[in-house]
Amino acid sequence: MRNLKTATLTRRTFGSVALGLSAAGILAGQPARADQSTRMRTGGLVAGGRVDAGDLSIAYAELGPADGPPVLLFHGWPYDINSFAEVAPLLADQGHRVVVPHLRGYGGTRFLSDDTMRNGQQSALAVDAIKLMDALSIDTATVAGFDWGARTADIVAALWPERCTALVSVSGYLIGSQTAGKTPLPPSAELQWWYQFYFATDRGREGYEKYTNDFAKLIWKLASPHWQFDDATFERSAAAFSNPDHVAIVVHNYRWRLGLTGGESRFDEFEAKLAAGPEIHVPTITMEGDANGAPHPDPKAYALKFKAKYEHRLVSGGIGHNLPQEAPEAFAKAVGDASSWA
Repeated sequence: MRNLKTATLTRRTFGSVALGLSAAGILAGQPARADQSTRMRTGGLVAGGRVDAGDLSIAYAELGPADGPPVLLFHGWPYDINSFAEVAPLLADQGHRVVVPHLRGYGGTRFLSDDTMRNGQQSALAVDAIKLMDALSIDTATVAGFDWGARTADIVAALWPERCTALVSVSGYLIGSQTAGKTPLPPSAELQWWYQFYFATDRGREGYEKYTNDFAKLIWKLASPHWQFDDATFERSAAAFSNPDHVAIVVHNYRWRLGLTGGESRFDEFEAKLAAGPEIHVPTITMEGDANGAPHPDPKAYALKFKAKYEHRLVSGGIGHNLPQEAPEAFAKAVGDASSWA
């Protein structure tokens, strides 16, 4: 491992830059400047783009110049593209072409065929990312994300390094396997994964389907105990959970991790490589909030996985799991810095 550094950042480290976007600006693919109050009135990101890519018709937001260095931003569960509502215009203002897709099972993204398995396994989401890049004629990009999105970005960097300019991953190296998922953890760690066991039951699936938004709001509060989000902020993201495949994708994702259900054989080759814990050979910045209430590994446990230029950044100030939305300036700076290392 080369050039390892650790930095501690605060919510205000990067000043009070106030960039925003209008719905018209997003649809046109151009960033727009606005003060903080204007930005909050715009209602977040608009997935004005749509493209057929692999199994999916993917809905996405795109900002910035079409010929700018590409950046792909991937959200997690239970969140949506609005986790990057402030990050995306910051990066677009720097000249990046920023693409923010709804993952399978979220927002306007739809399966092209009713016959396709509603599969939430890790490699399926990573293949979605590669197919999206192909459909948008993006040869290489900086990939960045948190939660499911960080895992997706990690896998793209590990399996397709030739497509990855740089990587920014909240909570670091999140690549796993069904074998690892079957290994018992200490009781305190198992407690943090309570929802995974809930989803393993029929009661859990029915409960999540019945109380999707209540469930998601509880996760937001537990994962980011100091984030004082308002109802409007939550509702903007919760609209993405009305996707007809959302419950099936979420439940399959967590059941697959525990080895309680299978994936698809067409992804077996990828999963075999991921089960070996592949190293990542692209410039990388990993990040963590100082108040992340969700399960996450110790940075020391994964630092040696990154073999190119690497830095870990701890963002202080009560920052929780949804780091891009809670500390957008810090996240955007990490993406810009990692991209410049390539």
